[in-house]
Amino acid sequence: MNTSPPVGRNRRRAASAAMALFTTGAALVGCSSTTDDATTAESPTPAAPKSTSSDCDAVTGYSRITCLSQELIASADSDLASKLVLDYTIDNAEKWSNFPPMGYSDRVGPTLADFSPEQLALVMDIVEEASGTGDNEGYDEIQQILNADDYLAANAQGQDGGFGSENFHFAILGTPSDSGTWELYFGGHHTAFANTYTDGVLVGATPSFRGVEPGYSFDENGRTNFPMEQERVAFADLVGSLTPEQQTAAKQDQVYTDILVGPQKDGQFPATPSGIAVSELSEDQKALVVAAMNTYVSDIDDADAATIIAKYTAELDDTYVAFSGTTGVDQVSDYVRIDGPSVWIEFVLQKGASLDGPHPHSVWRDKVADYGGTA
Repeated sequence: MNTSPPVGRNRRRAASAAMALFTTGAALVGCSSTTDDATTAESPTPAAPKSTSSDCDAVTGYSRITCLSQELIASADSDLASKLVLDYTIDNAEKWSNFPPMGYSDRVGPTLADFSPEQLALVMDIVEEASGTGDNEGYDEIQQILNADDYLAANAQGQDGGFGSENFHFAILGTPSDSGTWELYFGGHHTAFANTYTDGVLVGATPSFRGVEPGYSFDENGRTNFPMEQERVAFADLVGSLTPEQQTAAKQDQVYTDILVGPQKDGQFPATPSGIAVSELSEDQKALVVAAMNTYVSDIDDADAATIIAKYTAELDDTYVAFSGTTGVDQVSDYVRIDGPSVWIEFVLQKGASLDGPHPHSVWRDKVADYGGTA
């Protein structure tokens, strides 16, 4: 993937992202990814896509997302289009997972390797337009998680998990337009990005899953990556700010090895909140709760993120914080939860699955607006 932080939004940068994906050494669909001696097959290198202007260059925001999506659909042949554009149904929308391809094969949409370089440029331009612009958040975070899967493809010895950025999926559920409901989906190992739009307005940005392995800083695709450290530090700052009495109220007896409301666990929120009510926290501590929520909400485009965080802030006094494990949030089974009338965020450190060391799993759900509120 393009390894530079987002600076501006245009086709040329997306085309560069497309070329980077196809030249990282990861095998494409239809090519052998490993041999008996665990060496990686060399991938074909397609010609550089042309950076052309289009009618979409003159528009921004939702209109640009719609325009680019329509342009991508128009570029697809019948075989690709049959996988790319699906009916908007809850059954289709719920087909996401944090597992690698060898652990879950029911995702919607073609893989990134199924697109031509120019089409892949459009895909990444759409994802970028729908994402936040902050460093280590939004589109930059997605790039780094893709880099992590390329790192796993090269370093997870003895495993065939189907790792690699080319194995992520992209789909459009419904018809991109200024009327009706449709969903933009991008996801794969450790990632689910699902924006639902109705009549030209974002009505749901969840479920949103983020995880990464390795859980430490690593170099891949020409940059240093540490995509979820901001989330971990935000939770450590929050839990570490609690007084001993507050920690007693917030701490859970249960040991968590994973999140509760992950893929295929839609709506399975606890009937009653647990932990400490944010209303009992100081103003500085409340600001830390908002800062932690922002590391998730800011993964979507900046304007919509501002609207959502304002809603969550207004509901802050009816929101709860809970944790389990250590206050440093740096050990296996350390777990933090934010549970409000609308917001649900979980963060847990799991033991390494493919590499040594703990790595994070986390999910952002909206109890009211999951799947655009249509579930």
